[in-house]
Amino acid sequence: MSWAATPGSQEEQVGRLILAGLICVFLPQLPLLNYLFYPFVILTTWFHEMGHGVTAMAIGYSFDQLVIFPDGSGLAQSSAEGRPSAIGRALISAGGPLGPVAIGSVLILASSREKYWRPALMTIAVLIGISVLIWVRSLVGVIVLPLVGAGLVWLALRADDGWVRFSVQFLGVLAALSMFRDWDYLFSEGAVIGGVPQLSDTGNIEQALFLPYWVWAIVITGISAVMVGASLKYALNPKRPGSPPRPPKRRDNVIRGDF
Repeated sequence: MSWAATPGSQEEQVGRLILAGLICVFLPQLPLLNYLFYPFVILTTWFHEMGHGVTAMAIGYSFDQLVIFPDGSGLAQSSAEGRPSAIGRALISAGGPLGPVAIGSVLILASSREKYWRPALMTIAVLIGISVLIWVRSLVGVIVLPLVGAGLVWLALRADDGWVRFSVQFLGVLAALSMFRDWDYLFSEGAVIGGVPQLSDTGNIEQALFLPYWVWAIVITGISAVMVGASLKYALNPKRPGSPPRPPKRRDNVIRGDF
């Protein structure tokens, strides 16, 4: 009896996504091995801060700089002509936790179609490079992010399909789960970032609009769950367009005879 999943099957897809999730959750908790995960901690911070910055640009503000600290915390600074509106401040704050989930959901979707695997890795690498040149203003970011980007380029150009697909799935799960890595930050009114006490993202939304921060944390969590759930439902749907055909069921030969 063989327990190996058929290449390209739904079972293989589920197994890879579970493996990616286990790595994201447990590897940072293991002694010494957590150092191997450090570049991905910086990458998740980059996802988060880019979510703030891209949201700022999308609503007409200026994205000034992105700073990542050695402990994995970070900040994105944006500005606007005149006094920023309350809605604008709230949207920028929400863009931090929701941005990585959106990117993760897109990568999970991309992992379901072979033609998107390598372009997805190259796209993330290019975006990292552009951000380092334009916005990143910290030594940790300038050193670690280009190394991560170079690794993604190597995978996209040289790795075999199995590693490429798993890399896309891993990045998707990493980005999608990054919000839950900072669960205590999401459900807190403030935090210390770079040694300076500041309002959290949900604390900023509370200050800009109404309702307490924990309500906005629940709303953001619900939106995130819907995005991730929808992407997983599509990626794991065996009847989706372009999914590999299910292998025929094996029938054992039965020899009949009268004795």
